[in-house]
Amino acid sequence: MTIAFFALSGLDLLNSLDRIEKEKESIIKWIYSLQILPNDTGSNICQCGFRGSSTNTGKNSQKTENKLKLDSGHIAMTYTAVASLLILGDDLSGVNKSAILTALRNLQQEDGSFCCVPEGSENDMRFVYCAACICYMLNDWSGMNVEKAVQFVQKSQSYEGGIGQGPGLEAHGGSTFCAVAALSLMNKLKTSFSEKKLKQLQRWCVCRQQSGFQGRPNKPTDTCYSFWVGATLKLIDTYHLINSEFNRGFLMETQGSITGGFSKWPDHTPDALHAYLGLGGLSLLGEEGVLPMHAALNISQRASNHLHSLHSKWKN
Repeated sequence: MTIAFFALSGLDLLNSLDRIEKEKESIIKWIYSLQILPNDTGSNICQCGFRGSSTNTGKNSQKTENKLKLDSGHIAMTYTAVASLLILGDDLSGVNKSAILTALRNLQQEDGSFCCVPEGSENDMRFVYCAACICYMLNDWSGMNVEKAVQFVQKSQSYEGGIGQGPGLEAHGGSTFCAVAALSLMNKLKTSFSEKKLKQLQRWCVCRQQSGFQGRPNKPTDTCYSFWVGATLKLIDTYHLINSEFNRGFLMETQGSITGGFSKWPDHTPDALHAYLGLGGLSLLGEEGVLPMHAALNISQRASNHLHSLHSKWKN
């Protein structure tokens, strides 16, 4: 599901969804087939959401009772599934919002963080972000305790100024984005950091630029951080301090001359994640031919506009 999201959102940023117009309905149907719905008794409610693939099902899970104990929805797959449906112009009428929100509440831990599956897993900032995206897209914050999530983010800011995967952990570009974007979606960004803490965060992010951006000090530049750190800088109103020419130059060096796409580093093989996040980095730069992004949701502004039109309809 995640790889499908990279592909769909990448096509959207390139304003090229018309290339898959004939397949659009079948893709929407496939995404919905990954949704785990409540059974007649509701005993599987905490497993509801979207799974990552049809590997464990074979047939449409919405038509047959799920009998596999470990076949549960995954918080990241639920985020990317709903986002992908929005990108494709779906109205989300097939999404069982109440079941997803119930399952989401079950994933939140006492410290405010989230696990990714109900059977238990690591719990960190990645899944706080996914939870915030899901609640924002479904326009219902009953799926999480917002105050606990905010406190988890605050406790995870390191002495360096960046934010780690959890309290006491090393600051990282990816987890910093997840934390800041989650706060933005929760409408808590302006109240969660003191002036001193915000300046430390801004400084840490700006200092991640070498030519492109690195994820941590003393690490090589990497295509994906042009989005992770770049989007964070957008959200905290500091993007104007970067050297756009150097950033764009690095991204172009990582583009595959034969296959297209972007790789992690120059002269390496492009992959789906870096191909998509490379486009995200170019979108933040305002590159001609690349649509603008909603930085916090990590989708195009066009898809975000569609989402907000749905929110208006739901209210009415």
